[in-house]
Amino acid sequence: MLGILVLCVYLVAGVFQINSIMSSTNRLTKLWIGLVLGFVEMMWLPCLAAFIFRFTLDAQLLALAAEILLTVFAVIAGIKRKTKTDNLTLRPPIWLICLLFSLIFVLCGYLQYTHNIMEQDGALYVGQSTYGDLCMHLGFATGLIGQSFPPEYTLLPGSTLGYPFLVDALSASMLLFGTPLNLSFVLPGTLMTVLVYLGFFLFSYEITRSKASSVLALVLFLFCGGFGFLGTLDMAGGTDFSALKTALNGYYQAPANMPEYNLRWVNPLCDLLIPQRTLMAGWLVLIPALYLLYRGMKTKSLNSFLGLGLLAGTMPMIHTHSFLGLGLISLGAGIDTLIRDRHNRLKTLACFTVYGVTACALALPQLLVWTFPQTLSGGSLRFLFNWVNNDNGTLIDDYFWFWIKNVGLMFVLIPLACLSAKNRRVKALGAGSLLLFILAETVVFQPNVYDNNKLFYVAYIAMLPAGAALVIDIHKRLKGIRLRGVLLALFIIVSTASGAISIAVEWNSSYRIFSSPQVRAAEYIKTNTEQDSVFLTSNNHNNPVAALAGRRIVCGSGLYLYFHGLDYQRAEADEVLMLSFPQDFQDLYEKYNVDYVYVSSYEKDLPDIWNVLLPDTSYDMDKYSVDTQALEALYPVVYHENYENGWDREDITIYAVSDRAKVKFEADKAQSLK
Repeated sequence: MLGILVLCVYLVAGVFQINSIMSSTNRLTKLWIGLVLGFVEMMWLPCLAAFIFRFTLDAQLLALAAEILLTVFAVIAGIKRKTKTDNLTLRPPIWLICLLFSLIFVLCGYLQYTHNIMEQDGALYVGQSTYGDLCMHLGFATGLIGQSFPPEYTLLPGSTLGYPFLVDALSASMLLFGTPLNLSFVLPGTLMTVLVYLGFFLFSYEITRSKASSVLALVLFLFCGGFGFLGTLDMAGGTDFSALKTALNGYYQAPANMPEYNLRWVNPLCDLLIPQRTLMAGWLVLIPALYLLYRGMKTKSLNSFLGLGLLAGTMPMIHTHSFLGLGLISLGAGIDTLIRDRHNRLKTLACFTVYGVTACALALPQLLVWTFPQTLSGGSLRFLFNWVNNDNGTLIDDYFWFWIKNVGLMFVLIPLACLSAKNRRVKALGAGSLLLFILAETVVFQPNVYDNNKLFYVAYIAMLPAGAALVIDIHKRLKGIRLRGVLLALFIIVSTASGAISIAVEWNSSYRIFSSPQVRAAEYIKTNTEQDSVFLTSNNHNNPVAALAGRRIVCGSGLYLYFHGLDYQRAEADEVLMLSFPQDFQDLYEKYNVDYVYVSSYEKDLPDIWNVLLPDTSYDMDKYSVDTQALEALYPVVYHENYENGWDREDITIYAVSDRAKVKFEADKAQSLK
């Protein structure tokens, strides 16, 4: 498929570029960072070209040409530059990595495949963790096609898309080249997730210089999840493992993510990397940035910090939280290095200045155009102590117990590792991580307080290798003690049980998100309506018009729009009024430029409206529902399907509203008669 070939071109080009830039680094590290660079360039270059050609095939071709030129320039520059031997990087254990990551590839590939609209009998299924977020990302990817830049929310036309959308733009690029929607998510998602774990292993190996420590860090990262498993295994009283059965078969009963028990740390694979695609792309770039920061503090090379600044500068619209986390860790590390390294202060200051200025120069336009307007207008920036443990000024759990039961024993060991570390660069990362932790513990940056875990996890990633190294060091110091192997095994089991059960839950989960009639209706919409058409629908989150067809709808789900800080209540109320009283609100049809009305089971059970948003009390109803009789009297039916298969029933009708929609329908009907 052409879209997959285009993805391969970017990835290979990124490897060639890094091979020229970092010619003295070991091959596996160059391969890792090169693939990351390829992904970054495929996210960014088509979007830059879209400012000229809209997000079209022309923009894709211009971006491809730019990528080829960049690669040629990098290769020529690499040939001319003399290579010096790099004695600072150890060669990673290739065979160990091959063994570990063949298993991780299977795990990540299976979860990506089953959790990103897997087709069964014409319907589309997802996993537990992707049931909520995936439809938003599908809508971003399908809705970006044909848009001018900066793009708008298809879920709220007229509002600038300020949410980091570049990972979905990559999938949109693949769609433009003919890749099926599921593959455009599954293939890059699998590769990105594996690269996150590979990068973390190489980052750990660079810090610890130990196979055992790096493997332990990887295991703790993959399976982390706190002490929730104690309840799941019924150690609190039960004897028939009923809680374990509930976790494996119930909805959101996994031990790493149980809000009712104040367990919110979550397993990163299940609850962050698989469902939250922006975070997945953010960590893809974050980890090599941390690696380059650590290496840069070793070499004190201006070129290294310049490269780090260029990479960091691409991050705000890939994942803003990762950019902020990296910035704070870098600030803390820079201050710590300036204080400790008295003999190289001037050079250290120059390096971090080059890094900061470069990153800020690239990031500032993104922040001004997209991030700041949405964050500030949404009123989400506020002070709050102790994250989700704070219930209106009262801590739910004791402060330290909250963190220990959520993170596990590593919450205690990581600070000890930082304090006892002899490596000054580890101490510098620790200082930066502490700065980030303090900020995330006191300031909320988005309406959903829970999302601050995206900042906490950046600090955790930066310091976990040192924590794992401390565990291995303690194990070595216990040499001669009979049960030291048992103690290490118990530590690993206690630290990974919640994560392992959570992954088993995700492996076992499957939920239908779109019925076969909804899929067929979306296919009709894609084929027979204009790309910029506006549809009047309900605001259900699994909206096939927005998610599968990529069309604009009057108002999408508040589950998305509220947590993005958008003012959507007026549009939400208006869509209910238009569907319930179409004859009375023709002016609203014109206001929102409605082209089509889409009616399914969701439109027959509409949300309530606040009385303050009604024009008068005559429209105040106990239950709102679409008036299909009035719609049929007003507008022609362009599509209808009444599906019945046992208990599974769906009745979908699409009406043409605008003149251009009616003209297109008549023209298509005449063409079909020929």
